Amino acid sequence: MWTLSGFIDEISDDFSLQCKVASDLGLRYVEVRSAWGTNILDLDSDQLSKVQETLATYELKVSSIDSPFGKISIDDEFPPHRDRMKHAVEVAEVLEAPYIRIFSFFIPAGSDPDSRRDEVLTRMAALAEVAADADVILAHENEKEIYGDIPRRCLDIVTSVSSPKLQLAWDPANFVQVGVRPFTEGYAMLRPYVSTIQIKDALLADASVVVAGAGDGEVVETVRALRADAFDGFFSLEPHLGEYTEFGALSGPELFTNAWKAFTDILTSEGIAYA
Repeated sequence: MWTLSGFIDEISDDFSLQCKVASDLGLRYVEVRSAWGTNILDLDSDQLSKVQETLATYELKVSSIDSPFGKISIDDEFPPHRDRMKHAVEVAEVLEAPYIRIFSFFIPAGSDPDSRRDEVLTRMAALAEVAADADVILAHENEKEIYGDIPRRCLDIVTSVSSPKLQLAWDPANFVQVGVRPFTEGYAMLRPYVSTIQIKDALLADASVVVAGAGDGEVVETVRALRADAFDGFFSLEPHLGEYTEFGALSGPELFTNAWKAFTDILTSEGIAYA
């Protein structure tokens, strides 16, 4: 039985509607990135309590806090960013989220990412250290234009930091958008370190995002391999089919549902049970 989740702020800014649509689709877990147009880490205590109450109303649990950590330039000041990670860990503990999504810093245009390796690894180790005593794991996402955008550098991060608190989130669309065929070029290399899967797809031709299975993200091949490997982590819908916002993309209820159907159709055709 595979466990589905989703970036539900792609449904709406309104957190109640986010939860209602997720619940109506049968999701039992969600990823929390923003509520009422505010980043989850910027909510005050009353708002965070309202998030808890709403989740309980719809019988939803949180699979991940979708933080913006590491989504700053490698040239930006780091200590305040590191210190804010302490708050992220606190929020994860309040919401009982097992994961916090992070990134590995934007590299200035025209710079060789490998030339910034040492500084990136120092920062990633520092973020992992903040989570050392907490019941939470940091999941690095292979975002475009950061150090860990291609499989080789994702592997470098997780093996060099070598912390049980730092694992990988697999995003096939983001790999496609940097010219990588995810399964062919990255699966065998990264699979031992992957703990969460983000469900979106993209086309190599123009980098446009499409529903799972409609692009070059080799989603079906990856699903088959994960089943063979007895993977039991989260599969999180991140459609990115609508208008882009500061948090991601506002796909809306209809397009989010379309993305859910595309992926669950793949699971059904492969004979994989999900909830």
